[in-house]
Amino acid sequence: MALEITDSNYQEILEEGKPVVIDFWAPWCVPCKMVAPIIDELAEMYEGKVSIGKCNVDENSELPAEFGIRNIPTILFFKEGKLVDKQVGSAAKSAFGDKIENLL
Repeated sequence: MALEITDSNYQEILEEGKPVVIDFWAPWCVPCKMVAPIIDELAEMYEGKVSIGKCNVDENSELPAEFGIRNIPTILFFKEGKLVDKQVGSAAKSAFGDKIENLL
């Protein structure tokens, strides 16, 4: 299951040292609902190796603003605490998997 990432906890998640994937979403967003099960599956597949979580943009405003999130879903990929890749919009599970593999 994907982590819940919020304005208040994202910094400590980034500082844990593992690669991090953050899915920015909202409950009313249809493409977000298509991506959600993929993110959950990947969170299970990479458990212990990569921190994978979701940030609800309706409940958190600081984190989306910090990264200039204008469209959802947007998925950000971090390595060593730095943003290294991004996916805007829906994509196949294999595309997300490839991006995660590049973090390892």
